[in-house]
Amino acid sequence: MADVHNFEYWQAKAAELQPNGQAWVNGKSCAAVNGDTFAKHSPIDSRLLAHVASCDQADADATVRVARAVLDRGDWSRKAPAQRKRVMQAFADLIEAHREELALLECLDMGKPIADALTVDVNGTLRCIRWCAEAIDKIYDELAPTPDNEIGMITREPSGVVAAIVPWNFPMTMASWKIGPALATGNSVILKPSEKSPLTAIRLAQLATEAGIPDGVFNVLPGFGHTVGKALALHMDVDTLVFTGSTKIAKQLMVYAGESNMKRVWTEAGGKSPNIVFADAPDLDAAAEAAASAICYNMGEVCTAGSRLLVEASIADTFMAKVRAHVGNWRPGNPLDPNTNVGAIVDEQQMNQVLGFIEKGKAEGGRLTAGGKRAEVVKDGFFIEPTVFEGITNDMTIAQEEIFGPVLSVITFKDEADALRIANDTIYGLAAAIWTGNLGKAHRMAKGVRAGSVWVNHYDGGDMTAPFGGFKQSGNGRDKSMHAFDKYTELKATWIKLD
Repeated sequence: MADVHNFEYWQAKAAELQPNGQAWVNGKSCAAVNGDTFAKHSPIDSRLLAHVASCDQADADATVRVARAVLDRGDWSRKAPAQRKRVMQAFADLIEAHREELALLECLDMGKPIADALTVDVNGTLRCIRWCAEAIDKIYDELAPTPDNEIGMITREPSGVVAAIVPWNFPMTMASWKIGPALATGNSVILKPSEKSPLTAIRLAQLATEAGIPDGVFNVLPGFGHTVGKALALHMDVDTLVFTGSTKIAKQLMVYAGESNMKRVWTEAGGKSPNIVFADAPDLDAAAEAAASAICYNMGEVCTAGSRLLVEASIADTFMAKVRAHVGNWRPGNPLDPNTNVGAIVDEQQMNQVLGFIEKGKAEGGRLTAGGKRAEVVKDGFFIEPTVFEGITNDMTIAQEEIFGPVLSVITFKDEADALRIANDTIYGLAAAIWTGNLGKAHRMAKGVRAGSVWVNHYDGGDMTAPFGGFKQSGNGRDKSMHAFDKYTELKATWIKLD
């Protein structure tokens, strides 16, 4: 039996792995039309993982034609819901059967600790695909209340060709949040993974085809945002564009939709989430442990990271001593080691960007109380120590801009009104947490915070049954839950006169 808790086991598997970097179009691996590739190196040690197809406009045009043709034929879009359900359940079974391979690809591709990739990312992807499959024959259409001589039908139809552009921090999970409901509702899908982490997307498409999803229904075009991503966003025959990533790119995609065919655009963008700890929190030790996890998990490369820790001034010294102690338990290590809880930053560019923010924090007067440096873990790897800044004011750069790294900004507040003012003083509105033992205060704060997800006395809760998305410049629409299906269907009203 495989010893998944053994460092040497994963090192050996990594040495044997030969990732496929080609595009997946119409049920087959293929090169980019222009033959171009880019080298994909691992952030762990800069080893070459694959030469990946660098797709562009020609690939987008050809793949959209394939996706449209299969949609119009009805190979998937008109398949009985129970049949689509069986195929997607088979897809999930194959994901489970290949769980170690997928986790290893995720680990090598973007630096995620192998233990997290296996238990969180693979399991989350499985849960999403199975949940969406199970929902397929649970979605009912409606009849409007009409006179006896009329019937008013309200039906859902697939939106059509869906282009999904997903990020590099949770490549497989974020992809599943898009392809799950899109496939479940009968659409044709073109997935554009980040050039920083394209490998699991390609493998997922292969498994989907093996499970019985018809050729041309689920395609993957690796490449860059300014080439194939832009081509899909501007394409006149793409009906829906879904995106997770930065607010800057989300805004640009909305512009592209307006410049082309008014395609539906649903975005989940940046965040600068407040984690608010009141003096009356029921368990300050638990709150401190969660505060450390909220910024250190996945190297801080999380859109909902608790990057702004708001602490009531009366407990700041005591509470921050606890937080620093817990941050000390998060140490960069080789992501292939199952004992590692902080892996590699996705690439050198991102590492340098995070280090640049740390320098800005120092320059603007922040007090560095933990970390703050590049960590030497593996030769030619990209690692950063979890970092804590105290004495931060909310107008500082590191309190306003999304860093996407393990950098915590600690801000004190004097009372409930002050906490709410600081929490909402941001362009973002993705998530927030509130720690208090006062039920009234918890409800007042939860109502007052402008965020799509609010957690009380814990951080980062929820599962497939609850919607996920943001207010303000954190995006529109929702992933997960039955609400996600609205993004991938069009509502049609059909009125029938009976006499």
